[in-house]
Amino acid sequence: MTTETINLDIGGMTCQACANRIEKVLNKKPAILEATVNYANETAHVSFDDSQTNADEVLDWVKKTGYTAHIQQADAMFSQDKATESVTPPLRLILIWLCLLPFLWGMLGMMIGKHDFMPAIWVQFILATIVQFGLALPFYKSAWASIRGGLANMDVLVVLGTLTIWAYSTYVWLTMESSHAMHDTAHAMPDVYFEAGVMVIAFVRLGKYLEERTKKHSLNSINLLLELTPSNVLLKVGNDWQQTPLSKVKIGQILLAKHGDRIACDGVVTAVTGGEAWCDESHLTGESLPIPKKNGDNVMAGAMLSSGTLEYRATAIGSQTQLGDMITALNDAQGSKANIARIADRVAGVFVPVVVVIAILTFIGNFYVLGSFDTALMRAVAVLVIACPCAMGLATPSAIMAGMGVASRHEVWFKDAQALEATGSVDTIALDKTGTITEGKPQVVAHYLFDEELNLAEIAQITATLETHANHPLATAMLDYAKTFNLENTFTVNNVENVTGKGIQGDIADIGLVKVGSPAFTNMTLPQEILAEKTWQVASLVAVSVNDVPIAMFALADSLKADSMTAIASLKKLGLTTIMLSGDKQSVADYIGGQVKIDIAIGELSPRDKATKISELQQNGKKVAMVGDGVNDAPAMATATASFAVQNGTDIAQHSASARLMGDGSHSISHVLSAVTIARATLRNIKQNLFFAFIYNMIGIGFAMVGLLNPMLAAGAMALSSISVLMNALRLTRLKG
Repeated sequence: MTTETINLDIGGMTCQACANRIEKVLNKKPAILEATVNYANETAHVSFDDSQTNADEVLDWVKKTGYTAHIQQADAMFSQDKATESVTPPLRLILIWLCLLPFLWGMLGMMIGKHDFMPAIWVQFILATIVQFGLALPFYKSAWASIRGGLANMDVLVVLGTLTIWAYSTYVWLTMESSHAMHDTAHAMPDVYFEAGVMVIAFVRLGKYLEERTKKHSLNSINLLLELTPSNVLLKVGNDWQQTPLSKVKIGQILLAKHGDRIACDGVVTAVTGGEAWCDESHLTGESLPIPKKNGDNVMAGAMLSSGTLEYRATAIGSQTQLGDMITALNDAQGSKANIARIADRVAGVFVPVVVVIAILTFIGNFYVLGSFDTALMRAVAVLVIACPCAMGLATPSAIMAGMGVASRHEVWFKDAQALEATGSVDTIALDKTGTITEGKPQVVAHYLFDEELNLAEIAQITATLETHANHPLATAMLDYAKTFNLENTFTVNNVENVTGKGIQGDIADIGLVKVGSPAFTNMTLPQEILAEKTWQVASLVAVSVNDVPIAMFALADSLKADSMTAIASLKKLGLTTIMLSGDKQSVADYIGGQVKIDIAIGELSPRDKATKISELQQNGKKVAMVGDGVNDAPAMATATASFAVQNGTDIAQHSASARLMGDGSHSISHVLSAVTIARATLRNIKQNLFFAFIYNMIGIGFAMVGLLNPMLAAGAMALSSISVLMNALRLTRLKG
């Protein structure tokens, strides 16, 4: 068996139930291994056994459910077709409302006592018939397809309700005893409700259009990301520059970017005009300040050239760029389902048949009590219309789309909706020390001089002269330290020797034999009053001697990231317990933990130990998020309820994580704070939406059953409920993470 995977563009979906129906139909086929439909972005991801079926047959299966389907071409998302889709109301919607206008005029007249404003009954019939069996045809197709797929949607309720209204009104009109009254005035026809059916269809269609418009152009941040790359670029052809569509650019070709242009793809700078160029890469790195670019530097798609002009060679295009990776990740995440969404799907799946039963009982009950066929029918129809579960279907995907978009703006890429949901539920944050709380690079934090004849700057330069011949991390730290004095190195060294496990030594002219390394290697003992200080106890020590006479000792320790203290304090304000899990000595863990005022600091942990600690916390009822950057963090990240990989962390850490923290890594804990804040707000929004949708349906059905809502008001209220859910989701886009 060979597995083939295709991505489809799906057309015609109007709510989450549509996506559910397509998934159900496809996954029933023996040849389909897995099918997932992304309602947010109107795409499907289908894996199948190519020995049993092919792509064309998969397309036919989708089309038979009542939707359009096309195979998505490679990098189709990056063609900007979706970003430029028209927001103009469709012709069918315009025609429906034109047919409704005479009815609205007549109803306005009735409100002021002018019954002759209503069109003649035969005109009402023609207009209602055109709408019911012409302009409303998509409702019928969708309803029939959903019934065949075994999952009835809201269109079934609309069709049942409006068709019942039309059929009843037509029957009454044709069987009226007074033909004269029928043809003279509409007001002489009290029991005809053609206007109700037309109004229901008009309002529902308008609601669908507004939902679609909001979903595509307000909630979906993917379009904004797509707009970060230009549609046309200046391509080098020979010695000339030609305006060329970005889609035609190949890897290896040379492109030109001028002041104010966006970089079109990932690349390497080959030439800079005018000596310097500066790029704003904040969309990916989180660094707000422009970055200077010179020959050989990398540039990223979407970056703004804030000054200068540069040429660059394309190294990655479309989905292969870092921006493309972000868009693809966001696209997948927005279309995924949180567990809470799956509950809503199950409820919506049984909702329609239950509503049909309620409508039938409403008709029977009202007819029995009131004895009026007209009244009973209108109340039953109102139940069908008001109960459309569209708002319930929108409750989760709209909030997920908005939440994912906000998270991406705050440099957090959630893997999927489950990751976002899990993050919103955590009560404990476990943090790796090195590279997460600290910079992961040792720095000089203290020094002690034995020889006052040499000043600190001179000793630093002597030390650096030797350390240039070493590749130890502490050597790099000492070199960086020497550079802070801005002195020119005038020392020369000979006979350099690396002594394994101890240090390095060499002869420096006019100085003597210089040793740099461990205290024992340099014959050094620190005074007890110095060793009593906490800094010296937890630091790595670099000693310096001349001719075996100690001259200086340096304490090197990992420095805190700029935001560690404030971000951890903010996490605690959210009610989260903060824990540091480190492989370093317990004394070092205690020291760093004390600096950032973390709740619990645990050191001397192996990778397995970290995962075990996470598991123990979970067994005690805690929901734990793990933040890390290295291979040693991967087991703990995989065990945790949610996990975050720091930017520039190892590949395995990033693959193990629920979300990636972007930017330069200096504000990773602040990004965790944003992630938790956004995830909690998104979950609240989903619960608010579901509560509103459910309560709306329950109250609306109750009102309709006793005659407090007629079909026209029910249609308006149904559309309003969907828009209300979308507007509530839009509040997330204004969230400050």
